[in-house]
Amino acid sequence: MSPTTLAAHPPPAATPPSPVAPPRRTRVLALPEARWAAAALALFLLALPLDLAGPPAWSWGPLYAAVYVTGGWAPGLAGVRALAARTLDVDLLMVVAALGAAAIGQVRDGALLIVIFATSGALEALATARTADSVRGLLDLTPATATRLTAGGGEEQVAVEELAVGDVVLVRPGERVGADGRVLDGAGEVDQATITGEPLPVAKQAGDEVFAGTLNGTGALRVRVERDAADFVIARIVAMVEEASETKAPTQLFIEKVEQRYSVGMVVATLAVFLVPLAFGAELSDALLRAMTFMIVASPCAVVLATMPPLLSAIATAGRHGVLVKSAVVMERLGQVDAAALDKTGTLTQGVPYVTDVRPLPGAGRDEDALLGLAAAAEYPGEHPLARAVVDAARTRGLPVPPVDDFTATPGIGVAAVVDGARVAVGSPALLAGLAGPQVRTAAAEVAALQAGGRTAVTVTVDGVPAGVLGLADRLRPDAAATVTALTALTGTAPTLLTGDNERAAARLADTVGIADVRAGLLPQDKVAAVREQERAGRRVLVVGDGVNDAPALAAAHVGVAMGRAGSDLALETADAVVVRDELAAVPAVVALSRRARRLVVQNLAVAGTFIAALVVWDLAGHLPLPLGVAGHEGSTVLVGLNGLRLLRDKAWHRAGAEAPESAG
Repeated sequence: MSPTTLAAHPPPAATPPSPVAPPRRTRVLALPEARWAAAALALFLLALPLDLAGPPAWSWGPLYAAVYVTGGWAPGLAGVRALAARTLDVDLLMVVAALGAAAIGQVRDGALLIVIFATSGALEALATARTADSVRGLLDLTPATATRLTAGGGEEQVAVEELAVGDVVLVRPGERVGADGRVLDGAGEVDQATITGEPLPVAKQAGDEVFAGTLNGTGALRVRVERDAADFVIARIVAMVEEASETKAPTQLFIEKVEQRYSVGMVVATLAVFLVPLAFGAELSDALLRAMTFMIVASPCAVVLATMPPLLSAIATAGRHGVLVKSAVVMERLGQVDAAALDKTGTLTQGVPYVTDVRPLPGAGRDEDALLGLAAAAEYPGEHPLARAVVDAARTRGLPVPPVDDFTATPGIGVAAVVDGARVAVGSPALLAGLAGPQVRTAAAEVAALQAGGRTAVTVTVDGVPAGVLGLADRLRPDAAATVTALTALTGTAPTLLTGDNERAAARLADTVGIADVRAGLLPQDKVAAVREQERAGRRVLVVGDGVNDAPALAAAHVGVAMGRAGSDLALETADAVVVRDELAAVPAVVALSRRARRLVVQNLAVAGTFIAALVVWDLAGHLPLPLGVAGHEGSTVLVGLNGLRLLRDKAWHRAGAEAPESAG
């Protein structure tokens, strides 16, 4: 019977466990910035209804004053210190503008400015603290102690920091490897997804390299230490995440740089409006009133709202549709990307192997169902991911799985058991070693064909005679190809595939989804190097990944996006955005949404600039009554705010998703 494929009917997806221990999370209110911002917001919400209801000022005035103190003292103090260092801090100018508004009775406007900036500072502090928590949690992957073998053949427990290059450590089944080194003796299967991102445990034997923090599944290993603790790959991942996070920590949006220059001019102009009339004999009260009116109409309230409502509305809309964007800075950056780099396992694929091919050998006397049933029975007692995939494939076909006797597992080779009186062995192509005959040659040819197609080949023998070969592969996400197409349209160039998996599997997947630039067999530092190579060429790179091994690249990228369902805690915290619902197609949709938000920012700036210019000219060239100045200022602020809130509608997300494949960047 000719072989058939099971790719069209894969077993139900399973969620692989996260390889990273939960990090120690900083509580929101443990941050002083968050406590002060919360206090300012609460006081503002208490004062606002009293203010609008019209009771005496003594009932709400002290509350507004408390808003100024709680929300404004920290940025004000930081601004004064920056001023002492001859740097004009934009937050200080916002505090000054708020105080200027209060000086002529516009206390509510000033308090709102204080609340906005205090909240923004708290969110930035929280994002920084959570990243630091995740980096510390990553260090928990490396065991605190290791079993070092002594010269006399004994064992001793020592701290990992005490290990020196040349020491030999013993790693028992179920233990984490304590140091980067090379296997001297023993065989086992090591789960090293934390380092390479490979979805399956890797067979290790004498001469193979192992990494600290990876998990030894079966078989004891004797490992010679080849690096000091400070140079372990896991330690270098931590260092790279910290370094990249510092170099790309949110500073200011581009518009805030424009706002800073504008604010400097506003301060200088306000002083001129006050002092010049005085020099020509004007009354102090008249000069002060004109200057305060100028301060109000020229204040950057509308400029601030020109940027935040569109970006925050886009963040809220993306959140409702399963994409957590961590700040307005990130939302703005998403619209700037002009290159993309995608991880393979857990990103373009689901990270769960499944049976793709069942190939009984001619003359073995078994059809596909019989071969798969025997393999599932032998694999049933096993815990290897490939074993679960084989058993799931049999259950999908409704095949019976008979009980077995005399089950054994050989690390790096496979399993064997007695099924219905026959000795059935299932495992790697190494099972064919030492066997002879035409069936062996046929089996070897099937193995070669499957491996050439990027599959993992599993051989099945019955009483020492090859009976067939199974092909397994990682499951491609259903929206992977469409996402690649959409990102290509948005950025103007096809994404790059960055993976720690082998070249054959990477090339096969890349060909399926339409990626030409494939970089396989990468360690975390190699992924960072690939991202920085594109950045040196002037590209703004979007990196999408899910594992600990992706975290440095996520941190180094212009924007890093993590897949949330199977993503490691470090990747989720390091990334700038998280696809919570694990829908890959949401990535190009949020990029398109960001670009719409950026267009609204430009529109709002035009509106705000027009109003400010008109009111300033009126105040300087004529006599602008204070009520009209306040009305014009507040009107432009409301108009700009409402325009930005357009992106809160669900229609904005659906439109972004529809436009993504059609966009040319």
